[in-house]
Amino acid sequence: MTMSTTLTILVPVFNEAETLPAFHRRLATVLDGLDLAADILYVDDGSTDASRAAIAALREQDARVGLLALSRNFGKEIAMAAGLDHAKGDAVVIIDADLQDPPELIPQLVAKWHEGYDVVYATRTDRDGESWLKKATAHAFYRVIHHAATFEIPRDTGDFRLLSRRAVEALRRLPEQHRFMKGLFTWIGFRQTGIPYHREPRHAGQTKWNYWRLWNFALEGITSFTTAPLRLATYLGFLIALLAFAYGLWIVLGTLLHGNPVAGYPSLMAVVLFLGGIQLLFIGILGEYIGRMFDESKRRPLYLIDAYQPSVLTRSEST
Repeated sequence: MTMSTTLTILVPVFNEAETLPAFHRRLATVLDGLDLAADILYVDDGSTDASRAAIAALREQDARVGLLALSRNFGKEIAMAAGLDHAKGDAVVIIDADLQDPPELIPQLVAKWHEGYDVVYATRTDRDGESWLKKATAHAFYRVIHHAATFEIPRDTGDFRLLSRRAVEALRRLPEQHRFMKGLFTWIGFRQTGIPYHREPRHAGQTKWNYWRLWNFALEGITSFTTAPLRLATYLGFLIALLAFAYGLWIVLGTLLHGNPVAGYPSLMAVVLFLGGIQLLFIGILGEYIGRMFDESKRRPLYLIDAYQPSVLTRSEST
């Protein structure tokens, strides 16, 4: 790499007005110490607080700051996709604004990029400031998706990472509406490596990821990168059918040999309700996949832009 290389810091933002000033101070200090030019692209994902005004204030103080404001809240995965479409650097670092991911790790990501890696991801060794339930469910999810996907998705790894320009261009070629970015980052391949780090508590404000949103996010990840639930339905359906056939044969033989009376009502209802529940469960799984096919068939744009104000650095490079 040479001194002419550039770095874009991509920061998806949703209602982070309380954390933005402190985040930017730490980020700016880190970028001041790098030996390459850098710009910062804040993507406002339809915030309802003063986040957009806070970013505008940062633009007045720091010429490296750019603003990409989406027309509404499209979700973090789409906000990252929008940011990647507009990031101009030779490498792009994605980092959240809540200061759980330390900006001070960026030089290490850049060093690995200089070694020739296209994707350098940060792997969490600890998760401070989170409940035991969230830690347990996150631990379980990453291991389920790790084993269920057709390729290896790193465990305990979020969106905090560096992407080379060719990795960014590869991601921009993926048009799907339902985007599980942690999987897409791995799916593109190229040389990838990880750096362990300690995840800190939020600097301020409340997390936007309640358990309902986390559950839906988990479904998104599982259905985006594996058909294991459909195969499970096939295998379990075959097993239940085999057991039902064996039980029916046992009833017939018992009746012929011993005059076995008709089975009682409670046991009959238990079997009917069990089979009905299994059927409804797997109809729901089928519905999840069909719903995603329906959304993809509409071919709507991923996002709409309300305003785009690139940094002074980005504008000067494009002229």
